[in-house]
Amino acid sequence: MSKRKKVVLAYSGGLDTSIILKWLQEEKGYEVVTFTADLGQGEELEPARRKAEAAGVKEIYIDDLREEFVRDFVFPMFRANTVYEGLYLLGTSIARPLISKRQIEIAHEVGADAVCHGATGKGNDQVRFELAYYALDPEIKVIAPWREWELNSRTSLLDYAEKHGIEIAADKRGEAPFSVDANLLHTSSEGKVLEDPNEDAPEYVYQRTVSPEAAPDKATVIEIGFERGDAVSIDGVAMSPATLLTKLNELGGANGIGRLDLLENRFVGMKSRGVYETPGGTILLMAHRGIEQITMDKGAAHLKDELMPKYAELIYNGFWYSPEREMLQAAIDASQEMVTGTVRLKLYKGNCDVVGRASPYSLYSQEHVTFEEDDVYDQADAGGFIKINALRLRLLKARDRKAGKNN
Repeated sequence: MSKRKKVVLAYSGGLDTSIILKWLQEEKGYEVVTFTADLGQGEELEPARRKAEAAGVKEIYIDDLREEFVRDFVFPMFRANTVYEGLYLLGTSIARPLISKRQIEIAHEVGADAVCHGATGKGNDQVRFELAYYALDPEIKVIAPWREWELNSRTSLLDYAEKHGIEIAADKRGEAPFSVDANLLHTSSEGKVLEDPNEDAPEYVYQRTVSPEAAPDKATVIEIGFERGDAVSIDGVAMSPATLLTKLNELGGANGIGRLDLLENRFVGMKSRGVYETPGGTILLMAHRGIEQITMDKGAAHLKDELMPKYAELIYNGFWYSPEREMLQAAIDASQEMVTGTVRLKLYKGNCDVVGRASPYSLYSQEHVTFEEDDVYDQADAGGFIKINALRLRLLKARDRKAGKNN
């Protein structure tokens, strides 16, 4: 007999991926290897193991990837102060390259010839997963059930689950109120009650943050330490990347920080509404900008800000493993050599404000900016500086006058 084909399934244990598991076994004839990544989503993952075992899966991977996620993906992205379309901190986008990387590694370990994800044919995640798969293994076979099967409605999924004895949570028997993706960086909620972009998101959508109105009436002041662009401590206590982000999530969530209601442009062309919570990431972004303000040269900082939208778009669209993203990352990382010091922040009712910053590599010179008398800056020099910069403007105006243009 020929050896049965193997596929590595990105498996959450939820309804959709449980149905996909059975579909791969029954309809496609695959031996399924399940992979569940702990990225700090805050859920108990052992039920996924039990469900996979009940489905006859022999090889089950449940990997704690929290430290790798923050150290090798979140932190490099935050060195660039990355936001998509001016607002979104890319919590879902940045998780997909790591999940894909581990899937491919497992496929190689177990001798699987295929990988499978549960992303739909309408969303961005199908693109992110598959671009990463092909970048890491050009010969891998990719199975995307939502683009193949005929189970194209919630009712048909539930019918399939009941027919095959797949456990259905009580709240899944009706219409789910919204879809949630979560990891240590953020929560993302989409669909159903959120589909009308003109309707307020219900308060129950938010899972990590209290409302700003319900946040404490007293501000929380914290200090974050940085080394070479990465956060390394809170209030003088050294922490690992994942531990630090976890603590910032607690602080931000308690103070109502990090909520975002966004109508974004998906890579596939449609607009979609997402409600995001990124409490720790919002604090981290403000703090990182604060330490850059005192340590980075103007030219480098402004160039970095010009590069950031392209970098953000590459991550959003799934090109983490592309040469252009790696080239940009090299430039960004080079800019962070002296981005070391501390930033003090005030957290209060949804607001996060930088109130102090210090660095052994500070470029701030009080001698030069003081309003008092100094002996390091000759203010008369500014006249020549201004005239040189105005030269082309003066020449343009002189030409226009000769041409009879007086406006």
